[in-house]
Amino acid sequence: MKYQVKDIKLAGQGENQIAWARAHMPALLAVEKRFAKEKPFNGLRIGMALHVTKETGVLVETLKTGGAEVSIASCNPLSTQDDVAAYLAKKGFAVFAYKGENKTDYYKFIKNVIAQKPHLTIDDGCDLVSEIHLNHKELLKDIIGGCEETTTGVNRLKAMEADNALKYPMVAVNDNLTKHLFDNFYGTGQSTWDGILRATNILLAGKTVVVAGYGDCSRGIALRASGLGAHVIVTEIAPVRALQAWMDGYRVMKMEDAATLGDVFITATGGKHIINTHHMKKMKSGAILANSGHFNVEIDVEGLEKMATAKKQLRPFAEEFTLGTGASAKNIYLLAQGRLVNLSAAEGHPSEVMALSFCGQSLACEWLCDMSLRAPHGGAKQSSLKPAVYTLPKEIDDEIARLELGALGISIDSSTAKQTKYANSWREGT
Repeated sequence: MKYQVKDIKLAGQGENQIAWARAHMPALLAVEKRFAKEKPFNGLRIGMALHVTKETGVLVETLKTGGAEVSIASCNPLSTQDDVAAYLAKKGFAVFAYKGENKTDYYKFIKNVIAQKPHLTIDDGCDLVSEIHLNHKELLKDIIGGCEETTTGVNRLKAMEADNALKYPMVAVNDNLTKHLFDNFYGTGQSTWDGILRATNILLAGKTVVVAGYGDCSRGIALRASGLGAHVIVTEIAPVRALQAWMDGYRVMKMEDAATLGDVFITATGGKHIINTHHMKKMKSGAILANSGHFNVEIDVEGLEKMATAKKQLRPFAEEFTLGTGASAKNIYLLAQGRLVNLSAAEGHPSEVMALSFCGQSLACEWLCDMSLRAPHGGAKQSSLKPAVYTLPKEIDDEIARLELGALGISIDSSTAKQTKYANSWREGT
């Protein structure tokens, strides 16, 4: 099957969604305009496992404009926007995604993308790359390289590299300054609360919010919670990050201590069982649990299921779990099954920040092609890079920022010759 989506009749609505995203992603459109002339991906197949959103739809079209044959599956069972998937399918793309995928379909769809025999991969969470390495080794020889979108996926790739298991070069797009300083911080900060508030419609002012972690994503979540009037507690395992959270004005403590205080708990660490059943037993009745990390393991959902004496779906993305019986019973509310609340209960990051991230994906694919060598007598390109995790050169990261500044109508200074000479000299002092 060329595609598998929820309902192809949603394509018209998806077209409108894509039009809205394109209107708010001028930096990516500038890349697309250049790709239309230069066709850097002519003859190449790009396989993707990303959140199938309106912004991703613009990325798919950008890569096609550059000459690529693109196939895509979702990287999360709950994050697909069905109208966007339908639009892409109607436009002729090999798209395999629907909101609410079961585990069987999730991995079948990734295998459908692999069946297209991609020369380049774009991943969000590393499921596509790991599946190729584990079960489709015969394809490795023809893959130029790949790109990874998120912190969790980069961590998996670095573990593969350390284990000598990585067999083709990967660009950690997440490590671009124009990605994690904007997408992770501003995007996650805003979209996480968009998801939580859509799922619950609670008043945040006056609530005690416990944010697990204080990386770029968690910092954004904490800042927006504070701005909406919440009292914020941060839990951390990294001493420098914990100190930073304290200096930013938040209370800092162990999760075990925060468990008794929080009204809303949010994880965004990339770790496992950050909130476990021991913590849940200590929580007050009415506590709300949400996750904004990539996988649904940050909250011990399985443990919560086993511990609960009753379970009820109260709202589309809010489940009530009853712990205990009688007068001592209490309720805990889990949002979006413990999966990415911003993409499950809302629409993910705003288009403006995703433009920066997807400029990074587009230009990373182009950079991988530039660093590759055409095989003798034609055929697939072979990379001149060793299998490893790379970051994009600074000049490409800077170019992404310049594109966005230009789109915003902002001009900045440049160094004079004298300033450049001074910056590169060690002789001039006090």
